[in-house]
Amino acid sequence: MKKLFPYIILLFYVLSCKPSVGQEKKFPIQGFHLDLRVQAMQIDALKKLATQLHQGGINTLVMEWEATYPFEKHPLIPNQYAYTREQVVDFIAYCENLGIDVIPLQQSFGHVEYILRHYKYKELREDQKDFSQINPLKEELAKELFRDLYSDLISTHKSEYIHIGGDETYLLGHSKESQKKVAEVGKGRLYGDYIKLLCELVVSLGKRPVIWADIAMKYPDALEGLPKQTVFIDWNYGWDINMFGKHSNLLNSGFEIWGAPSIRSHPDNYFVTQWEKHFKNIRDFIPLAKEFNYKGIIMTSWSTSGLYSSVWESPKDLVELYPIRRVYPLNGFNMLMEAYFEALKTPEALEIEKFVQQYAYQRYGFNDSESQLFWNALKANPYEINQGVVSAGGPAIKIMADSALWVVNNLKSLKPKNNKDEYAHYVLMSEIRYDYLVYMTIEERLNSKDFNSDEIPHILKQLKQLENSNKNKEFNRLHKNYLFPAEIRQENELRNSKIKLMYDRLSKNSK
Repeated sequence: MKKLFPYIILLFYVLSCKPSVGQEKKFPIQGFHLDLRVQAMQIDALKKLATQLHQGGINTLVMEWEATYPFEKHPLIPNQYAYTREQVVDFIAYCENLGIDVIPLQQSFGHVEYILRHYKYKELREDQKDFSQINPLKEELAKELFRDLYSDLISTHKSEYIHIGGDETYLLGHSKESQKKVAEVGKGRLYGDYIKLLCELVVSLGKRPVIWADIAMKYPDALEGLPKQTVFIDWNYGWDINMFGKHSNLLNSGFEIWGAPSIRSHPDNYFVTQWEKHFKNIRDFIPLAKEFNYKGIIMTSWSTSGLYSSVWESPKDLVELYPIRRVYPLNGFNMLMEAYFEALKTPEALEIEKFVQQYAYQRYGFNDSESQLFWNALKANPYEINQGVVSAGGPAIKIMADSALWVVNNLKSLKPKNNKDEYAHYVLMSEIRYDYLVYMTIEERLNSKDFNSDEIPHILKQLKQLENSNKNKEFNRLHKNYLFPAEIRQENELRNSKIKLMYDRLSKNSK
């Protein structure tokens, strides 16, 4: 019996530490990611969001400031929507008072168009026409730049972490110098040696580096030699865990890992939001991250794709970079945010329909049948269209337009008793989608082989009706205290640009 006693004690300890049925298992890091690459928010809106995150149990906010951060030594980087240093410090203090740690995200490899667009930094470019990526062999220049940027961020942020990005390095091995190194040691070491330099720089500044995990999973030798303080974020928006590479290589690497689902991601744009996909992502990935024993979870929310279209004055003179794919602003997605908060609180996977029904009842006063109609409308025909081709084997564009009109009519038929402005976002999104699909039926007709120019007068009437819709006014109303006025004007202009351009083109040709 004496020999068995230590094992009995150990068994008792294991059983006592194991969560009981119904006991919640919390991530030490419960986070949210805010993307300010487009749709920079007014300071009061940022504080309102921070309060909402705090109330939802969030203790970490990853701020992807991009060009809205006021770098002192590099005044070319901040854009026209950049905050003042006083505003940044005030917002971070506000978050800290709520118990929210603010982690700055500074892209340092790919997705750095907003830096490399300026010829001051041209020696760092992997390609002189595509400004998206740092040449990883320009180590000293990169070290000099990012020491400045990291040090500046450290002066305003108290977090122990700096997120250095590192995802989607589409130009990896592109330049002649990089190709030579790839031939010698492979893409994994090309990526890993540069990331190691950045991580060591962060550690030397007394912070822990955080990196997106997609490239390291694709090239596992990139993990070799990184500081033990490094944290990887496994972002998964609903795909197989091995999509980027062998997931077990990351899981068994010994590094701390956080997970990241998303409430706005590809192919979301102004004209399609895949509500059901995001709900399923919350339902499926958060329990999976718990099974993997991840130490953190960060809900991402992408305002754009991270890809840019260039406008050139001459073959070597850039005028502007326009983000490719803009998504409806974040204040239209409260329900998904609350679903995330709920999923963090409960040990079981989120029951989507039950959650939507309860949310619709509590927020809008809908009964069961109204809640079901609301949910059916949100998840109807979530397909994107590329050059007249509907994704995922979806229905014909005309059928999608008819379905979108059904969505508009049903969302309008529901009369919320409470939170009417929040509900108005769903209606506006549905109307924007319907107008877009009507436009796409027109574009499809114009591109058909049997199109006849006699049809132009009728098409011009249709386009004029779309151009004169009241969507801009409603967009202004719903976002006037959220986005900056100049941004609202730009969002409206870009969202409607295809309609206006087609009208101008056809009206000129019809004279």
